[in-house]
Amino acid sequence: MNTKNNKRKRQSVQKIERAFLEFLQTKELHQISVSEICKKTNLNRSTFYANYADIYELADTIREKLENEVVELYKDEMAQGYNSNNYLALFQHIEQNQIFYRTYFKLGYDEKHKILQYDDSLAKKHFEGNFIEYHMEFFKSGLTKIIKLWLQKGCAETPEEMFEIIKSEYRGREEFFAEKQHGS
Repeated sequence: MNTKNNKRKRQSVQKIERAFLEFLQTKELHQISVSEICKKTNLNRSTFYANYADIYELADTIREKLENEVVELYKDEMAQGYNSNNYLALFQHIEQNQIFYRTYFKLGYDEKHKILQYDDSLAKKHFEGNFIEYHMEFFKSGLTKIIKLWLQKGCAETPEEMFEIIKSEYRGREEFFAEKQHGS
């Protein structure tokens, strides 16, 4: 396939995805049709079906893209086995991709797929191997709820402010562990 057609295909995919995301802001997934996406984008149904089997595959494709972008944010840390707990990059990514995250949560992907990773080994160290599953669920659920609330408020606070909120929660945990070690 030549470069001109590759560019045209990329542009068509972008149009389809944008239209789909726009519709998802006001409709449920099952209410969106291929016909209305094609009408909005001025593309043929054959163009849609050349890229996606159906609306659900389109939704999954968008989810995979978002999850891959988040993994990319922390790939160096993951490769080195290091966790900086630096969520500033995540909050910046969310702010820049609000519609994608709103869609991700609206479709319930946060329940089925895990965009947020938890450092099991660090948790085992901090919690002396006790009740790790509860700590992990508490952390993931809390962070997810904070992100959802921030999105609901239109990302009114800056990513830096959101990161400070998360850091303050960690500071409380660090103080707890310091007291525990000193027998207070």
